[in-house]
Amino acid sequence: MDVSKDSALKIAEFLLQIKAVRLSPREPFQWSSGWKSPIYCDNRKTLSYPNIRTFIRQQLTEVVTEKFGKPDAIVGVATGGIPQGVLVAQELGTSFAYIRPKPKEHGMHNRIEGVLTDEQNVVVIEDLISTGKSSIAAVEALRENDITVKGLVSIFTYNLPAAEENLKNANLQAFSLCDYETLIEQALRSEYIAEKDLESLRKWRESPETWGK
Repeated sequence: MDVSKDSALKIAEFLLQIKAVRLSPREPFQWSSGWKSPIYCDNRKTLSYPNIRTFIRQQLTEVVTEKFGKPDAIVGVATGGIPQGVLVAQELGTSFAYIRPKPKEHGMHNRIEGVLTDEQNVVVIEDLISTGKSSIAAVEALRENDITVKGLVSIFTYNLPAAEENLKNANLQAFSLCDYETLIEQALRSEYIAEKDLESLRKWRESPETWGK
C-alpha cells in the first residue's frame, strides 16, 4: 500500500459502504481456486458511484505519477483493470491499451489490444491483487513484446504472502491504494465486524490455502 493512511481508510470505507467488499468470516465464500475465504471483492461496483469513481481515479493517478513519473501509456488488465486504466489514462493524457488473459481465438489473435510500441514505457493498472499471478502474466506478455513496464498500481490487495513472493520473483514493483489490514481496521471502526472476528480474519491472510479446513 502506498497512499496516506487517511486515504486508504477512506477507500476501505467506500468499498464496505457499497458492498464492493464483503466480509463474512463465519459463512465464508469459495474462490475459483477452491480456497475458502472470509472476504469477497468486486471493485467493478465502484464505477457505478461517481464520487467514489472520481476519488479512486485521482488516487491511482497520484500513485502512478509519484512512483513512476508520467508513463507513455497506461495498460489495464482485463477485465477489472480496463475501466480503471482508461480513467487514469484520460487523467494523464496518455494512450491506453489492455491485456487479455489469453490471445483472442479468432481474427488477429491479439493479446495486447491497442497500440503500443517497444519504445514506450507503461504502468499497469489492476483492480485487485490476490496471488499476483494474473498481473504478472500480463506484465510478462508486455515484456515479451519489448515494452518496458515501470510498475503496477491496484485499488486493493489482500497482502497475501504468496503475492509478495511472486511479485518479487517477477521483479515487479507494485503499489495499492488499500490493503486487507486497513480494510479490517475500517470494518472494525464502522462495526461491520466484531472484535471476536479479528483472529479468524487475520489467520486467513497468513494461510489462505488451509484456512477453514
